Amino acid sequence: MALLERHLEFAYANSPHADVHALDATRLTADGISFFSVRDDGELLGVGAIKELDPTHGELKSMHTAIAARGRGVGRLMVNHLLSVAAARGYTRVSLETGVGDAFAPALGLYDSIGFVRCEPFADYVPSEHSTFMTMELTT
Repeated sequence: MALLERHLEFAYANSPHADVHALDATRLTADGISFFSVRDDGELLGVGAIKELDPTHGELKSMHTAIAARGRGVGRLMVNHLLSVAAARGYTRVSLETGVGDAFAPALGLYDSIGFVRCEPFADYVPSEHSTFMTMELTT
């Protein structure tokens, strides 16, 4: 999938390799991960996934919007969809890891506007100056 390849290229171009936690197509098919896409008239506009960390905690993974679709609400649509999937599964918390710096400013702005807040590393992540960790408590 070309959009996933672009996502990985972006991640490796803007973060040290040891701090790239994006998943490739093979890893996105692992147990506990659900992958979604946004299309308009067959055109792939965005992708995202949710990974179950435990029965109450999910993680957003491999969020990416096609360059031509940026600014059209595709990312927000995907995050909101993933949050609704998380709520339907009974998760009480959803977290994510993303990069730092100008390249990641649009994503960080989106997550901030939706209600994610900065947090300490979660799951198997370790502190890194190249990662931003965010979380959101889900209410019923």
